[in-house]
Amino acid sequence: MNLPAKLLTELVGTFVFLSVIALVPASGPSAPLAPIAIGSALMVMVYMGGHISGAHYNPAVSLGLFLRQKIDVVTLVAYWAVQLAGGALAFVAGYLVSGHAGGIHPGSGVFTSSALAIEVLFTAALVLVVLNAAATRATEGNSFYGLAIGFTILAAAYVGGPISGGAFNPAVGFGATLGAALFAGGTWSSLWLYVVGPLAGGVIAAAVHWVQISGVPGLAPTPAAPAVQEQQPGS
Repeated sequence: MNLPAKLLTELVGTFVFLSVIALVPASGPSAPLAPIAIGSALMVMVYMGGHISGAHYNPAVSLGLFLRQKIDVVTLVAYWAVQLAGGALAFVAGYLVSGHAGGIHPGSGVFTSSALAIEVLFTAALVLVVLNAAATRATEGNSFYGLAIGFTILAAAYVGGPISGGAFNPAVGFGATLGAALFAGGTWSSLWLYVVGPLAGGVIAAAVHWVQISGVPGLAPTPAAPAVQEQQPGS
């Protein structure tokens, strides 16, 4: 698939997915169901674009795939550009439709270190699921990858959202912060949290996936748990 088609898919998928995040109610009777809407939106967008662009919709996911040599640096930078653009468009559109631009920030009384840890932890979980379910030869061609990825974000939003704000994606952090700054007098002071945390999580996930595929030196596989050896590019 050529790069323009991939970039269009990343832009559309990111925009739709993040529009759901921008529009979910922060309060009211349906607010507790917001993580289900967010996880479901990601799941269907993954199935929509997985066969074209890989359905990253998240700079941290793209970074993890780049570190595992699944995409090159040109694709990485291009994906980042359209993902951030999609995030900005989603939160601007969300405000124009709903009049709400609440931004994103840690929960009340939450330490910055706690919020950062949550962003790192659950982004690492997300990227690790993407790498193993959608970018590993042993699971190639499966039909469950969209469900696995969507349910990861559903769980992360339920348990981590009240603590960190629940971005797990620099495009979410950028779009929500931009929307609040443009329409609600918000500041950019918390943006670093939603950039550093998810990108660090992507790096950690790539490292864990490398160990999973390469095996741990000095530890032989047991008959009950054979090691899966993935052929590396160029080998």
